[in-house]
Amino acid sequence: MATETAATIAVAKRAHTRARRTSRLLSIAVIALAFVLPLIPPFNGQDYTRWLVGAAFMAAMAVAFDFTAGYINIVNFGFAAFVGVGAYTSGLLAANLGISPWIGSFVGAATAGFVGLLTGMLTLRLRGIYAAVMTWFVGLALMGLARNMTEITRGSLGLNVPLLLDTADNLPYYYVILAMLLVTLAVLTIVIRSELGLAFQAIGQNLQVARASGINPTRFLVINFTLSCAFVGWLGGFYAHYYGILTPDIMLTSHTVEVLAVAYIGGRGSLWGPAIIAFPLTIGVELMRTEFSNLPGLHLVLYGLLLIIVMIFWPRGFAGVIRDAGARLEARWAAKSA
Repeated sequence: MATETAATIAVAKRAHTRARRTSRLLSIAVIALAFVLPLIPPFNGQDYTRWLVGAAFMAAMAVAFDFTAGYINIVNFGFAAFVGVGAYTSGLLAANLGISPWIGSFVGAATAGFVGLLTGMLTLRLRGIYAAVMTWFVGLALMGLARNMTEITRGSLGLNVPLLLDTADNLPYYYVILAMLLVTLAVLTIVIRSELGLAFQAIGQNLQVARASGINPTRFLVINFTLSCAFVGWLGGFYAHYYGILTPDIMLTSHTVEVLAVAYIGGRGSLWGPAIIAFPLTIGVELMRTEFSNLPGLHLVLYGLLLIIVMIFWPRGFAGVIRDAGARLEARWAAKSA
């Protein structure tokens, strides 16, 4: 009996090892594809490359959003405003003080993280819809400041800022934002796999049980929220110096809704799911905008329909579908090895 149990455990371990090896190979293949994609027709055209830049930017934002929504169950409806904080900080430093955008982007990250820290300390003692609404109000307040402090931000007239690179080619920008996406995904994945991540997941699954086990929920909620805001502030710096002009529209709630849809369709609590699904979704949306340019806002309808379909049929999103397929494959390997 003991021999049979040991053999079963050994078979399961071998199957699990094969699954992990396959997962690593798939990850390498996806990253390699992301690097060579803009070199393959039709993606080597400037329009497609520009869309790929937008896709990688959306993917990085969705990862940062999922870090909060997927692990501590806080939906940051002011998310886009923190992108704007990082963008305006870096843009103003470059336009007024001549500070390099490469440095300004990190200052923008620190500023957005600090604002996120203050916001978290004020709002994350609340839970559920109350916390979400409070973050939304903070986002509206930040957008109002950007719109009305015209002597600093130029409001709706737009703030012109230096570009990140001295080129009109979109390809170098794509590789910059792709590197930022990989850094964001890697760092936040490491955090999730640490003791901090265990605390986040415990709070997200059951706040009362986490508190009873000795975890201080507010402290870990604020840490998570601050990290998420810092990364989107960093991404906001890229946005500012890629487009070269900033308006308060960057902080619109509709942009938060787009990121939310990508994160949920990709699969909450996975990080990698939103990162992958952002590419086909963003390119599909851009193609739709091109074909139906006389119907502005149609892409939001598409996001809404996809979100409804995913919530009904695949509630764990794209990542859940892949995990289920991996589990079935692992079970087959185990059966063949038995």
